[in-house]
Amino acid sequence: MGCSFELIVARSDSTKANHLLEVGIQEIKRIEEILSEFRENSIVSQINRNAGVKRVKVDVEVFSLLLRCQKIAALTQGAFDISVGPLKKKYNFKNQQFILPPQNEINDVLKLVGFSKIILDAEAREVFLPHQGMHISFAAIGKGYAADCVKKIWIALGVTSGVISASGDLTTIGARPNGMSWDVGIANPDKKNNVVFHIPVVDSSVATSGDYEQFFIYKNVRYSHNINPITGLPVKGIKSVSIISQSAELSDALATAVYVMGVDVGIHLVNQLPNVHGIIIDDKNQSFYSSKINLA
Repeated sequence: MGCSFELIVARSDSTKANHLLEVGIQEIKRIEEILSEFRENSIVSQINRNAGVKRVKVDVEVFSLLLRCQKIAALTQGAFDISVGPLKKKYNFKNQQFILPPQNEINDVLKLVGFSKIILDAEAREVFLPHQGMHISFAAIGKGYAADCVKKIWIALGVTSGVISASGDLTTIGARPNGMSWDVGIANPDKKNNVVFHIPVVDSSVATSGDYEQFFIYKNVRYSHNINPITGLPVKGIKSVSIISQSAELSDALATAVYVMGVDVGIHLVNQLPNVHGIIIDDKNQSFYSSKINLA
């Protein structure tokens, strides 16, 4: 999934803790084998290889995740979109002399992007990308999904206190062993080792989408490596979005979506969602908060 995981089990003896950690690692590896677009035999790779060719049968787990992606895409009016892959291929973010592709090239690629283009046959449990060159990726939701899966297993095995972290996107089980909240730090987008906010969470999830070191200045405008699936252009105007909710999967997806949507529309969306909170830092280092967030 292109990231490292950190697993913490509290309130457990060392033998049981080591077993729980191994269970968590194996679950993450299992999901990686299924969802990674970089593994040749993954179901995602099979779907992408058969774009414009044929439908691909998937299991209940993957189909259910696709349906949830469809709902989030609709909820965010297309700001979250797992079909954005072809656009990412148009940008060479490793090139220090970053140049935006011509608009006509972006327009051509946009014909391959859009979650509504993905055909989901619920009765047959089949997925079809109708145009060659279409490409799906769970990069914006896979880390959160994996964290939720480990959390579910651990709770079933009796864990009452712990953390599953995926490159900073994390979910917590219960409170700390001393009964206090887990303290989640939100990094300064310009100095990732500095914490600008501390968020107390209990049995909740936090995900952050930001440009941090992955941004580019083009004609005096700062662009993120995140792509707007609607315009086809890199996102500008925001440095960081953090979403707090009960689900790591939802937080992961919404952090990406709100990043694309911008401050006003993003905060408006978050304010309408139950038990969801957000913090946005814009490109002028101004901070914006959803209405019910608690930074005490």
